[in-house]
Amino acid sequence: MSTNDRHEHTHEQEHLHAHDHAHPHDHAHDHAHRHDHSHPHVHGGVADYMKAVAEYRKTFASKQDVLDHTPDPAVREMMLRMEQIGISTVFDRFDAQKPQCSFGLAGVCCKICNMGPCKITPKSPRGVCGADADLIVSRNLLRSAAAGVAQHGAHAREILLSLKFIAEGRLALPLLGEKRIREVCRAFGIETRGQSAKRLAGKLADVLLADLSRPTPDDYETIKALAPKERQEVWQKLDILPISAYNEVFDAYHRTGVGTDGDWRSIMQQFLRCGLAFCFTGVVASNIGTDAMFGIGHRATSKVNIGALKKGYVNIAVHGHLPTLVSEIVRIGRSEEFQEKAKKAGAKGIQFYGICCSCLAAMYRYEGVIPLSNAVGAELVLGTGALDLWVADVQDVYPAIMDVARCFKTTVVTTSDSARLPGAEHYAYDHHHSNIEDTEKLARKIVTRGIESFAARRDVPVFIPAYEVTADVGFNAENIAEEFGGFGTLAAALKSGEIRGIVNMVGCSNPRVVYERAVVDVADELLKNDILIFTNGCASFPLLKLGYCSKAGAAKAGAHLQQFLAGKLPPVWHMGECIDNTRASTVFGGIAQAAGHAIKDMPYAFASPEWSNEKGLDASLAFRLFGIDSYHCVEPPVQGAPNVERFLKHDTKETLGAVMVVNTDPKALAKQIIADIEKARQALGWK
Repeated sequence: MSTNDRHEHTHEQEHLHAHDHAHPHDHAHDHAHRHDHSHPHVHGGVADYMKAVAEYRKTFASKQDVLDHTPDPAVREMMLRMEQIGISTVFDRFDAQKPQCSFGLAGVCCKICNMGPCKITPKSPRGVCGADADLIVSRNLLRSAAAGVAQHGAHAREILLSLKFIAEGRLALPLLGEKRIREVCRAFGIETRGQSAKRLAGKLADVLLADLSRPTPDDYETIKALAPKERQEVWQKLDILPISAYNEVFDAYHRTGVGTDGDWRSIMQQFLRCGLAFCFTGVVASNIGTDAMFGIGHRATSKVNIGALKKGYVNIAVHGHLPTLVSEIVRIGRSEEFQEKAKKAGAKGIQFYGICCSCLAAMYRYEGVIPLSNAVGAELVLGTGALDLWVADVQDVYPAIMDVARCFKTTVVTTSDSARLPGAEHYAYDHHHSNIEDTEKLARKIVTRGIESFAARRDVPVFIPAYEVTADVGFNAENIAEEFGGFGTLAAALKSGEIRGIVNMVGCSNPRVVYERAVVDVADELLKNDILIFTNGCASFPLLKLGYCSKAGAAKAGAHLQQFLAGKLPPVWHMGECIDNTRASTVFGGIAQAAGHAIKDMPYAFASPEWSNEKGLDASLAFRLFGIDSYHCVEPPVQGAPNVERFLKHDTKETLGAVMVVNTDPKALAKQIIADIEKARQALGWK
C-alpha cells in the first residue's frame, strides 16, 4: 500500500460518520425501508463502509488458522509437508497478500476506463465521470455476473457442440442418455415419434444453442419449457427474461461501459437477467447435454481423499469441467490395450483420479475415478508426488499448479484452446473444432504420455497421508423418485417434521475462511436439527472426505432424520459436479409439487459458505430467482454501496421472495438457516 493510500485510509477512518454536504442527494433513500437491527451499514457519508470492511478483514483466516482448524487431517499433513520441502501454496500466497485492499473489498474501485482508476472516499465521493458508489459497485457486480455466465456458458457451448457433432456423425461417441433426450424433447414440444436418438439430439442441441447465442429478441425456449409458471410470471413482471446468454453478457459489458447506463437500478435489473441466463443455459442446458451424451449416471460407492492414491500405478488426474475428452481418456485408459502397455512399463495398471468437477461428473458414470480434492487443494494433491499425469481443461485450474508439477516431474497436459498453462504440453481441439474427429487420437496420445511419465518418474519420492473413506454418490431426481416411489414420501416426511427442511450446499472454496471448515460447521448444525443436505461441486469435497456422504454418516444427524434415513442412506446426498445443481432444483420442484406448494414457500435453502468466483455469485443468484434464500460466510464486494447491498440482502425479498444472507460465523449462519426454515414451516402450518 502506498503512503498516499495509507494516509487516505486514516483520513477515511476519521470521517466514518461524515455527510457529503456537496452532494446531499447521493445517498438519500428514495423509498421507505424498514431496517432490522442486523442491517449491515450505518447511514451517513461515503466513508461508512470503511469500518465494516475493517471488521470484515479481521475475520480472514491465516495459514496457521487453517493448520489449527482444518477439518481434514490429510490437508494438515500435506500443508506441513509442502512447508518442509519449501513449496508455497494458496494459503501462503493469501497471507502474503494481506492486508487486502479496502476499496476492492468494498467494491468501490472502478478501473473500467483510463481516466481512473477511481475510488470512493469522503474527499472524492464520485469518480471522474461522476459515478457514485452505488453505480461503481453495481457495475463491478454486473461484470462479475456476466463473467460467470460466460464461464458456465462456455461449458454449455462445448457440451452442446459435442452433442451436435455426435448427431452429425463427426464425433464417434455413443448417446447413452436416449431416455433423457426424448424426455427433454417432449418438454420442448419436439416430436419424438419415429425419430432416431441422433436426429433428436441434433434438434435438441440446436434449440439449446439458440438460447445460448440468439441475437434477436424471442422466447428463451429453455425457460418457457422448463421453468415453473409461477416463476415465469414473476420474471415477466420484473422484465428480466433474457434474450440469450450471449446477448445478456454482451449487454452487461455494453451498459457498464464508459458513459452508458448511469442508473444502478437498471444495472441490477441486468444482473438478474444474467442470473437467469446462467441458470438456464450455463447450468440447465449443460446438464441436459451431459446427460444426453453420457447418461444420468447411477448410485455408486467411491473411495475418496488423498489416501486413496495408489503407489505403483500410472496415476492420471483429470481436473476441470469439460466431459467430452475426459470420457474418452477414461475409456481408453481402462481398455485392456492400455492396461497392458502400462504393465509393460513396469506399472500395476492405470488409475484415474479427479480434481474439481471433472471427477465429480465422471465418478458416478465410470466407477473407479477417485475424487481427491477441490480446486483450492489441487497443489496439495500434486505435492504427494504420486501423480504421473495431470490433465487440465477449463476453469478452476490455478496457474500455481505448474510450479508444484515441475518439482515432482508430473507431466501436465492442457486440453482446451481457452486454457493454456506455460510449460504444459497441449493436446486439444483447436479454436474452430476442426479436429473434433480426432477425439480418440487425442485421448490415446494423452494416456500414452501418462505411461511415459510414469517410466520417467521412478526416482520421485511419494508421500501419501493415510486418510480415505468410502462415499455414496450419484443421487439424482430419477433414482430418488425410484427409491421412494415418487416425491410424495419426501413431501410427507417434510410435512410431518421427520425432515425439517432441505438445504442444497454447494460452491467454491475460499482462503478467506478456514479451508473447508465453514462447510463442515454449517453441515453439522443442519444435520443435528434434522435438515437433509444435497451437495455438489467444490463444497462437496469436505463432505465426501469426512464421511458425511456415507451411510455411517447418519450418526451425525438428529434422531428424526436418522429415522427417515433408516440406515440405508447417508445424511448428505451427493449429486455431482457444479452444473448438477439442476438435479437438486429438480428434486426441490418435485417435492414442492407433491406437497402442493410453490418452491418459494417450501422449507428450502441454498448454502454456499465459501464461495469465491464469478460462477459462485451467479449460482446463488439463480436460486434466489426461484425464491430460495442463499446463505454465505463470504461477503460480496458491495459494502461500499448501501443501496446495492440493501438490494441484495433486503429488497429482493419483496420482488423475488428471497435474499442473500451473509454471516462470517458458520455456526451462526447455520442457526439463521434453521430459524428461516422453521419460519417457512410455520407459514405452511407445518409443526
